[in-house]
Amino acid sequence: MDEIVPSEKASFKLNLRRDASGFAATFRQSWEKRWFRWGCYLLGLALLAWLLLWIFVARNLPNAATLANYQPPLPTNIRSMDGTPVHSYARERRVQLSYPEYPKMLVRAYLAAEDRTFFEHGGLDYTGIIAAVFSNLTRSGRPVGASTITQQVAKNLLLTNEVSYVRKIKEAILARRIEEALNKEQILELYLNQIFLGRNSYGVQAASRAYFNKDVNELALHEFAYLAILPKAPSAYTPERHMQRALDRRNWVLGEMLKNGFIGQSEHDSAVALPLGAAPRSAAAANDIGGYFVEEVRRQLIERFGENERDGPYSLYSGGLWVRTSLNPTFQEYAEEALRNGLVRYDRGKGWSGPVKSLQAGKGWEQRMRDANIRVGFPDWKAAMVLAKGQIAAQIGFADGTTGVLPGWGASLVQRKTGLSAFRAMKPGDIVAVKKEGNVFVLRNVPEISGGFVAQDPHTGRVLAMQGGFDSRIATYNRATQAERQPGSSFKPFVYASALDQGMTPASIIVDGAFCVYQSAKLGRKCFKNFGGGGGAGPQTMRWGLEQSRNLMTVRAASQTGMDNVVKLAASVGISKPGRDYLPVLAISLGAGETTVMDMVNAYSVLAENGVERRPTIIDFVQDRTGKVRYKADTRPCEGCNVADYSGGPMPRPPRRTKQMMNAQSAYQVVNMLEGVIKRGTAKPLQTLKRPIFGKTGTTTGPTNVWFVGGSADLMAGVYIGYDQPRPMGSYAQGGTMAVPIFKDFATKAMADMPVKPFRAPEGTRMVRIDRSSGKRVFGAWPASDGQGSVIWEAFKPESEPIRTIRRDEIAKPKAAKKRAASGSGGGGNRLGGASGGANGSSSGGSRDNDFMQREGGIY
Repeated sequence: MDEIVPSEKASFKLNLRRDASGFAATFRQSWEKRWFRWGCYLLGLALLAWLLLWIFVARNLPNAATLANYQPPLPTNIRSMDGTPVHSYARERRVQLSYPEYPKMLVRAYLAAEDRTFFEHGGLDYTGIIAAVFSNLTRSGRPVGASTITQQVAKNLLLTNEVSYVRKIKEAILARRIEEALNKEQILELYLNQIFLGRNSYGVQAASRAYFNKDVNELALHEFAYLAILPKAPSAYTPERHMQRALDRRNWVLGEMLKNGFIGQSEHDSAVALPLGAAPRSAAAANDIGGYFVEEVRRQLIERFGENERDGPYSLYSGGLWVRTSLNPTFQEYAEEALRNGLVRYDRGKGWSGPVKSLQAGKGWEQRMRDANIRVGFPDWKAAMVLAKGQIAAQIGFADGTTGVLPGWGASLVQRKTGLSAFRAMKPGDIVAVKKEGNVFVLRNVPEISGGFVAQDPHTGRVLAMQGGFDSRIATYNRATQAERQPGSSFKPFVYASALDQGMTPASIIVDGAFCVYQSAKLGRKCFKNFGGGGGAGPQTMRWGLEQSRNLMTVRAASQTGMDNVVKLAASVGISKPGRDYLPVLAISLGAGETTVMDMVNAYSVLAENGVERRPTIIDFVQDRTGKVRYKADTRPCEGCNVADYSGGPMPRPPRRTKQMMNAQSAYQVVNMLEGVIKRGTAKPLQTLKRPIFGKTGTTTGPTNVWFVGGSADLMAGVYIGYDQPRPMGSYAQGGTMAVPIFKDFATKAMADMPVKPFRAPEGTRMVRIDRSSGKRVFGAWPASDGQGSVIWEAFKPESEPIRTIRRDEIAKPKAAKKRAASGSGGGGNRLGGASGGANGSSSGGSRDNDFMQREGGIY
């Protein structure tokens, strides 16, 4: 190829340019122009910025469409068995309303204060954004922005409170997406239900209650305007510290409403002239009904549904649950009063236990008192802070801000064990219990000793009342469910129930005498004794041994029955549980194993229901915020219970629970014997209830705990008293003298309107007249109506009742016993009723049953 000369090269390039055409040629020609090149550079930078923005900011943003189904955290509401509101659990005070439920003037107040063009813009206020950018460029510090209501919804529900330009960009992007996903009314509903307005109030309805004690539909114009100033900074407009600032800002909102045509001039002028009207800040409403009960409800709900949102949609503090409990408010009041009275009776004269609590005295003491929310039991007792103390009197203050004087003589009526008066021991900041008597306050003492009380419906297992101490607002430790204590003799009925299962009868003779057993090489020989250390009474009936709570007879019956059987029965009725299993040792038969009041009351309900399984429940059912049942205690099927119309036929009923935890006839035999504890044994004061009652007292070694458990066919209850750190209560402390009066105080009121019902014997039970001392069958005589005679009705299983005797010596023995009793001569026997076990119920020395029990130390 010939070499191309320079002139030819130029001609070739010119030809190529002429031949080039289309976009490339145009772009090439334009590129040579400076303004085109710079335009391309700027476009490239914009595209790169958009790409980076999508990668690092927009790509991982939450989906705005989820707000259409957003469920704000709502409190869990607790109600009693009759639907009465009892308590609510919430970390955020909130009441959710729909948009139509908000007054139009309230909406206008928020639009005037926050976003007057809300219904016109598409999520962003561009004019405001430009002004905010200019402001941020010309000054340093916290960046500001013209956030619309939509942007605030994006920040509150989908983002964090991080203060940065990145967050503002995210907020703007989400605002546009929210506007595409929701309509304006839906956005406003989210906003008005979600915003924080101070005083732990989230949403306008909650704030309305917190600041004005009204619902939103009851507010006036000036109150609407005040609530509208709070979203920016609630703490900056508190009426307690910034009254004038709050008034000025409120009036500004009213002015904006006038400027935008939302209100007229006369409305504006009238509202501006009014005071703020906000109520003083107060602590959460005191829980005066069933504090221990609702705390147990709280524990069970957390265990089942979780505590916070991360635990699931039905959590306690945000799930918006509606909980129907088995709490009977009237019975709960009776239980609280009965237990407190019993604790105060025991504590009387024992000295001042010290302050309930100590807080910081000085400025702000009123708020600290309100925040502590301390109550001291009785309605006429009040918690007071010692503000200052002089030589003869102390100044005290109350949570409502009022003050009073506690005279030294009034305080020193309660003496410390050290000999110093309570008044001298007080110091500023101490929270003490006082009661107003006349024109002065007198010191009262919160007992150091405590206890637990439970009342239950034996037919269903529903717990009707629960008191776990003197007052839950002093300490939440629930001794009814958490304190595991030795039940003492209140456990003995289950020992005898096991013996009945193994073939014994209530009339079986058991020796009340010395009983020793070799335990092991390490533990050696163990000898048991009756309460009080008295000797045995010789051969006696099982009934007598249970009525008089004879330890030696109980241990002997357990030994003959087999402790394996006793322990198995205790587990089946729920007295012992996994982790709290009983060892098959004889000491367990005397109540040495630990259990709770609730478990003991439930076990007695099993007895009352003839051995049918019962499980204690305090929650009937739980509904979510939509009304759907998420938990129900009674899971029995019930066909036709939910039909729309009543057919006129028999009412549908769920099937009866029939799982037997123990022999039905054995259970009834124990109940029948325990009725004797009320008539002739250690719980005689309960005879004044004038209805069939069964139960058993209990006193543990020390004594460190005293018990009573029992009830009627329709109501079961149990109580124990003891120190949290077990220590002797004094030799005079016994179940019959301390626990029984508490039960009686409760039952007298709770059972007043209940029908009088006998305990129902299971099918096949034979009721036979016997002599209660000898256990012999009786003919020709009838039991006395008061149960104090020698002849009683006794319950037997088929083919186990005593046979009739025709031996003349057996007939002659009762007559001889009567002659000895009449002459006052001593007999030679050692059984109740004489050597022959006479029918008159006298002892070998002619003394009455009470004298015999006291001499032999049989009360336990």
